[in-house]
Amino acid sequence: MRVLATAGHVDHGKSALVRALTGMEPDRHLEERRRGLTLDLGFVWTRLGPDGDHLAFVDVPGHERFVPTMLAGVGPVPAVLFVVAADQGWQPQSEEHLAVLDALGVRHAVLAVTRSDLADPEPVRADAVERLARTSLGKVPAVAVSALTGAGLDALRRELELLAGELADPDPDADVRLWLDRAFTVRGHGTVVTGTLGAGTLRAGDRLVTGDGPRVLRVRGLQTLHEERTAVGGVARVAVNLHGQGADDLRRGQVLLTPDCWSRSDVLDVRVTGEPVARLPRSVTLHIGTAAVPVTVRPLGDDTARLTLARGLPLRVGDRAVLREPGGGRTPCGATVLDVRPPRLTRRGAGRARAAELAALTGRPDGAGELRRRRLIRRADLLAMGVLAPAEPVAGDWLVDDAHWIALRDRLAAEVQRHAKEDPLEPGLPTEAARRLLGLPDRALVDALAGTMPRLRTRQGRLYTADSIGPDLPRPVRAAVDAVRQDLARAPFRAPEAGRLVQLGLNRRALAAAVTAGALLRIADGIVLLPGADAEAAAELRALPQPFTLSAARRALDTTRRVAVPLLEFLDARGYTERVDDQRRRCRTGEGSPCTDAVNGVDGDGRESNPPARDPRTPRF
Repeated sequence: MRVLATAGHVDHGKSALVRALTGMEPDRHLEERRRGLTLDLGFVWTRLGPDGDHLAFVDVPGHERFVPTMLAGVGPVPAVLFVVAADQGWQPQSEEHLAVLDALGVRHAVLAVTRSDLADPEPVRADAVERLARTSLGKVPAVAVSALTGAGLDALRRELELLAGELADPDPDADVRLWLDRAFTVRGHGTVVTGTLGAGTLRAGDRLVTGDGPRVLRVRGLQTLHEERTAVGGVARVAVNLHGQGADDLRRGQVLLTPDCWSRSDVLDVRVTGEPVARLPRSVTLHIGTAAVPVTVRPLGDDTARLTLARGLPLRVGDRAVLREPGGGRTPCGATVLDVRPPRLTRRGAGRARAAELAALTGRPDGAGELRRRRLIRRADLLAMGVLAPAEPVAGDWLVDDAHWIALRDRLAAEVQRHAKEDPLEPGLPTEAARRLLGLPDRALVDALAGTMPRLRTRQGRLYTADSIGPDLPRPVRAAVDAVRQDLARAPFRAPEAGRLVQLGLNRRALAAAVTAGALLRIADGIVLLPGADAEAAAELRALPQPFTLSAARRALDTTRRVAVPLLEFLDARGYTERVDDQRRRCRTGEGSPCTDAVNGVDGDGRESNPPARDPRTPRF
């Protein structure tokens, strides 16, 4: 199907012409037929040849009071049938309708000079062709016709058929954005809405969301040209039977969307054509699709401006819209959307800097350029802006500009080194702290950065440089740790008392640093042993009759209850031992158990241990 809108001055015979072409009545209301004046949008269609496509017409009113309605009709439509009467010639609404089409960037049209039975059509044809040629429509074919006598209708049909063949086929897989031009209730069916589907495919059973909120509606049925369909692809006139909460509130100007593919924008940066930005009123109306939304204009450059919308709309980069002063005192201007997520302008000179940036934008989606400007963005957000992702995500759904990624790597390395230098007891920079320092929105980005840096290591949620992850403690802490290691060398399971630790200057932070450096093994709060003591203890306990009690374990390990209780719990957690009942434990056995590995001379990290066997009753010296 192809869809065209009519355009032209009031009473130039637009409705009469499409009635003659289709045999259908475009004026739906009795008042329109009584007055002979189109007041609302009309919809009729015909077939182009016996086996050709259907051609649907959106018939728009021509009176100056109904220009907003005309804009709702032509907004979603890719081509027009422009009408000028031979006996009246070019008129004010001819000019305004042409300005609207030019603002929207419409490039396909056929000119029909009507009432050619009442006056010589040639002067009007020549004048209109010249006027249209100065706009986005360019040079268009022109046909003199008479809806009353039928003269020229066959020639007009041929030109319309040629025009239909020039129109590009839209993407059937595109995200749906259906601007509504009618909404009504059908008894027994509920809410029905109509619109021109520009691209994508609608199917019965689809879920759609409204553009002004989170309402989800289900497509119960579809019609196109009064025929029931299970699926309809654009471009097409379509009627959609909807079910769901809020369906009854739909009206012209609202929109139905593919879920999770669009985001609403209430601030836009645009390029204005047709009039210098400085001459625009501060308040105008933005017309796009069938929507008409009041906006506030802030000029930025000679032809760029920031628009603040009274309500958010689902817009994308490259969308064309019309800016019109309410009441039509000025010629409508065109607006091309450059940015649907513009930065805030809060600093002095930010407006001038933004104008310079916008001057380089074309309004054509540019994934690489968009990523370069934004530096960091989710792929889903970029697609919702109408811009294809130029690369694969670096982490999750995050896209990052290459130059920014390199800069982030340098900053991360510097921050990790700075932290290690300023806090040698805790040289590892927490990942969350790194995220905040770099201003990143997701910790996954920090992990991805660290994964590309050979000199960085991640351990227990902290980032270390390759030369700080090992035992590299400050000299006083190293001396204190050496003293503890000497004590434990004489009695491996007699952990230093709290007083001894205080005497050595090993407070909580110093102990934590020693444990992180791998110099000590933390069994419980305030209780530390030598690394590998867990595997050695498991080997000692394995020599006991199984199961064994806490008292037997304490004697075998030559330690105190203060140490034995948390040590056995530590061994339980590591899988070396397990409880039998409230009083007894046993070493775990079986292929690959830590206890078996310890007996075989391999500790929990796979290192050779081979502790010497001895009688547990033999005192240690």
